Amino acid sequence: MSGKKGMKMYPQGTRKKILAEYKEGVSQCELSRKYGISRYAIQCWIGARPEKNILPKQRGRKPAKTLQEYKYENKRLKMENELLRDFLSLTERK
Repeated sequence: MSGKKGMKMYPQGTRKKILAEYKEGVSQCELSRKYGISRYAIQCWIGARPEKNILPKQRGRKPAKTLQEYKYENKRLKMENELLRDFLSLTERK
């Protein structure tokens, strides 16, 4: 039974009854139709929802670049800029 806003509250006895029937072999679809409860709610009660077991993503910093990597990237970008300038100057003449 959830106390969240917008969540429907079901009596504890109904929940126990549904869990007992599920353990006897009644499918989730049949239980959902019989009691008018969503399959999602039934799956949450029996612990079949995979979202509960997912760990949150860990946020961390990217490893710092070395001075050599920065120099290489800077050189590459300068070459790229030079190529683009040449290309633009050639296309403007035509």
